[in-house]
Amino acid sequence: MSPVESWGMDFLAAVLRLWAPLGLAALGGALSERVGVIALGLEAKLLAGAYAAVAVASATGSAWLGLLAGLLAGALVGALHASLVLFAKVPAVLSGVGLNLGLLGLTTFLLRAHGESGLSTQTRFSAELGIPLAIALVALAAFVVAKTPLGLRLRACGEKPEAVRAAGLNPEALRLGTVTVAGALTGLGGVLLALMGLGEFTENMTSGRGYIALAAVILGRWSPLGAATAALFFALGDALVGTLQNVGFARILPPDLLQLLPYIAALLALALVRGRGAAPAALVFLGGLSVSAG
Repeated sequence: MSPVESWGMDFLAAVLRLWAPLGLAALGGALSERVGVIALGLEAKLLAGAYAAVAVASATGSAWLGLLAGLLAGALVGALHASLVLFAKVPAVLSGVGLNLGLLGLTTFLLRAHGESGLSTQTRFSAELGIPLAIALVALAAFVVAKTPLGLRLRACGEKPEAVRAAGLNPEALRLGTVTVAGALTGLGGVLLALMGLGEFTENMTSGRGYIALAAVILGRWSPLGAATAALFFALGDALVGTLQNVGFARILPPDLLQLLPYIAALLALALVRGRGAAPAALVFLGGLSVSAG
């Protein structure tokens, strides 16, 4: 294999490794917004999944138990977010940002309780397992939403919840269940972020990936497959930043500026698609009220 081919394969592997957690977060965000609940708490779910996975894997020596813990942690945060918005009538933006800040503070406190040794585990997931798992879950969710009766009901929750009620179903229950599952998927993204990397949890290790995932949801037109595909664009930017640093661009441009490139790309992408998408018409925005997509 030539040096160019070797570099290309390494770059592709880096893109996919960075995409897996981001794509799952974007998938969770798309499912949440598709049923009408704004997914502003993705950062919290990623943090919860990452911390729980490393803590349990470190304590038990089992990556699978760590994965289960991350799924449950993400699901719990998702259920809490949905309950605050749907039943307590807390504004979705306020509850999402509050959860993000709350989980950042909680995980930082718990991390510091471990002392100078930090929180890490020798038990990890290989990329050969994590990446196909993420791809399979994206494909399954896209099929369910687009091609099944359940998917039709979920889409109706985000477009015309009154039609769901007229059919004898409870849109709030469907939303609660979907946002909980979406939280589990996002929590799994946190698991892969932690256990498919260095096997450690660090303070604010998500570094805004939840907000990038939300940008991918909008860029992907609120479609599970579209959001996960858009996340690939941002993962490509992340991998490119790493490559630029490795080849010496950090000596020309400040490292902090290089790290900003994926976020700048997100802003530019959102500016380009502004007004072209079709958000679900019944997104729960403020205090249980809905906002029209028009």
